Amino acid sequence: MGRKQVAVITGGAQGIGLATAVRLAKDGYSISIWDMDKTAMDNAQNVLSEFPNCICSVNVVDAEQVFAAVRETEEKLGPITALVHSAGITGPNQKLVDYGIDAWRQVIDVDLNGTFIVNKAVVERMQAHGYGRILNIASVAGKEGNPNASAYSSAKAGVIALTKSLGKEHADEDIAVNCVTPAAAKTRIFDQMTEEHIQYMLSKIPRGRFLEVDEAANMIAWLVSEENSFTTGGVFDLSGGRATY
Repeated sequence: MGRKQVAVITGGAQGIGLATAVRLAKDGYSISIWDMDKTAMDNAQNVLSEFPNCICSVNVVDAEQVFAAVRETEEKLGPITALVHSAGITGPNQKLVDYGIDAWRQVIDVDLNGTFIVNKAVVERMQAHGYGRILNIASVAGKEGNPNASAYSSAKAGVIALTKSLGKEHADEDIAVNCVTPAAAKTRIFDQMTEEHIQYMLSKIPRGRFLEVDEAANMIAWLVSEENSFTTGGVFDLSGGRATY
C-alpha cells in the first residue's frame, strides 16, 4: 500500500459494513465508522480497538452531520482515501398498492438521497487530495425488482445509476466509483423483513444459501484498493448466481 489509507464506512457498526471495516483494518487502513446505532457502535469500537479508528454518530440523510463527519474523520485520521457506503434500510414488505407514502419516502430518502449526500461530501475531498475509491452497496433488487419491495428496489436501482454517473464524471482522475449488488446476507436487516420475503430471496439464489458478510468484504476490499486502478462505474455481482446481467 503506497499511501496512508483512511476508509469511511457508513452503516459500519454491523453486518457487511463491520465485516468490511475489520478486513480493511487488517489490511492497514485507518477506519472511520459512521452509524446511528449506539449499541452497535460501542461493539464496533471494541472490535476495532487495536486499530486506528474513529466512530461518528451520523444520520446519512442529514447533510450537516455528514459534512461534519468528513471534517472529524480527516482531523483525526487524515485524508479520506476510501468510502464504503453501506448504510440503508429495507422498508416494509408490501405490494405497491398498499405501500404507505411516508414509508416510500423514508426508504428513498435513506437509501438513495443518503447515497447522494455521502458521495457528494466525500468525493469533494477526494478531488482535493487527488485520489479516492468509492464503493456503494446496492442490491440485486435494484437489478431485478423484488416484489413487495418496490421502494427498496427503486432506491437501489437509483444507487446503481448514481454510481455509473459519478464514475464517469471522475474517470479522468484517480478516483474510482463502483458498486456491488449483493443478494441477501443474514444480518440484522432481516429484522425489517417478513419471513415470507426472506424465503423468497433464498429461493432465488442458485447457490442455495445467503451471502456471508466476509465474502462481501473480500470483494469490496479489492474495489477500494489502489490495485483497482482502472475499473470505475462498474456493477459487481454478489448474488450467488441469481443475477442474469
